[in-house]
Amino acid sequence: MSELDRGRLQDPAYMAQQIAACEAEIQKGIIGQREIIRQVILAMLTGGNVLLEGMPGLGKTRLVSTIGKVFDLSFKRIQFTPDLMPSDVTGTNIIVKNEKGSSFSFERGPIFANLILADEINRATPKTQSALLEAMQEHTVTVGNDSHGLEEPFFVLATQNPIENEGTYPLPEAQLDRFMFKILVRFPSKEELKGIVALTEGSSAVEIQKKMDGEGLLAARALVNQIPVADAVMDYLLDIVMETHAGNPHIREGASPRAAQALIRASRAKAFLEGRLNVSFQDVEEMACPVLRHRIIPSFDAISEGVTEDMIIQRILAAKKS
Repeated sequence: MSELDRGRLQDPAYMAQQIAACEAEIQKGIIGQREIIRQVILAMLTGGNVLLEGMPGLGKTRLVSTIGKVFDLSFKRIQFTPDLMPSDVTGTNIIVKNEKGSSFSFERGPIFANLILADEINRATPKTQSALLEAMQEHTVTVGNDSHGLEEPFFVLATQNPIENEGTYPLPEAQLDRFMFKILVRFPSKEELKGIVALTEGSSAVEIQKKMDGEGLLAARALVNQIPVADAVMDYLLDIVMETHAGNPHIREGASPRAAQALIRASRAKAFLEGRLNVSFQDVEEMACPVLRHRIIPSFDAISEGVTEDMIIQRILAAKKS
């Protein structure tokens, strides 16, 4: 943004327009997946991390690299494999010789970027998966006795394949809870697939333009945090989370308090992006599935009956309306 634009960083209407322009620019490079793009942007507006679940080849890497260009953020891709070590992610201390002898120097790993794509995260061992926990929650990396801060904004987008389980290590609930959203990436329609082929196999490439930078994104986050939530909406939101602990026969374990925090932030971000300075009941309802679907554990009855997490959440919402 220009210097003149800097003076409008505290203007909610203007900043919402800028975010909308970023969303439109991302859609130029990603055919279809409009809901996916919207939800990733909502997560970025709250400082949350995203878990993308979908088949290979659906454009997840292209999505992240496009977001990095539009927001002018540094981007690193980490391919998770069974032999990946924690130091391959965070970095390590190396011995450096100098005039005074030898000393340790920290060599930064790929985690030191604004935007991290953790590709096929469930292929790495739990020890390596856990190397992301501190970075995702605290935005710091500790190696030895030293902690190193990560540059803001910092955002992790992880992917996993839902159908190929051989050689994978399912993410533990504690790590899943650190993802704000779990987004299901579905196969495109025939028309969308036609557009994807034309975009990727055609002779003319789409040029993606920078629309915002890290400072602008952080300013938008600050505005999102200021959006008030009415007492009635807050009670409705908390009731939804509490219903996951109300002896539901289809739920073995309900959502954590972090789920309520994530649902509040996501609802605020949705209201902001739509140009409203208040959170509605509909905001909460539309954010419930991506926020809660990975934070509830279905019971054996639910699995045997084919009841999915989304179905459980939708039934809770329907019961609240009745």
